[in-house]
Amino acid sequence: MKLRHLAVVALALLVSACGKQNNWHATDISGAMPPLAFTATRADDGKAISEAEYRGKVVVLYFGYTHCPDVCPTTLANLAEALGRLGAKADDVRVLFVTVDPNRDTLDLMKGYVNSFAPQVDGLRGTDNQIAALARRYRVAYSVTPGANYEVMHSNAVFFFGRDGRAHLVSTDTKNIDALTEDLKRLSDM
Repeated sequence: MKLRHLAVVALALLVSACGKQNNWHATDISGAMPPLAFTATRADDGKAISEAEYRGKVVVLYFGYTHCPDVCPTTLANLAEALGRLGAKADDVRVLFVTVDPNRDTLDLMKGYVNSFAPQVDGLRGTDNQIAALARRYRVAYSVTPGANYEVMHSNAVFFFGRDGRAHLVSTDTKNIDALTEDLKRLSDM
């Protein structure tokens, strides 16, 4: 009887430990989304880059635009606060802010915009086809309606990739800075 009891306790502890390893705050999408892949122009230096530029870093991917009145600046401010809480580990993280409005978001405008948040935030601008391909890859919806009532719509998904470029997490809510910081730290430690 004691041996059976010990076996049940050991199994329960093992299962419990396995569950805690995957206890992310954001939604775990490991294996469900493709690895990071893109080509774009980085606003900071005007250099044409790809995902290879960020290998070895934890990457946060977010689509938006500089004229966004609320969601984009709030999301980037929350990410910047989490980076600040990471201390030296923040050097292991890059936030890629991809504009969905390249007609208005020039490289200079993007550079000034992202630099107002944190040094780990890179603004990326691409051709319409490059942006569309990257958005399709991660199932991100957006639309731009030019004209007198210029309107931009985009989903607010934030994707988190490990150092090897594999997708790990997605979130549509960055308000909980403690949770965001913890997830970033765990990804950085992987």
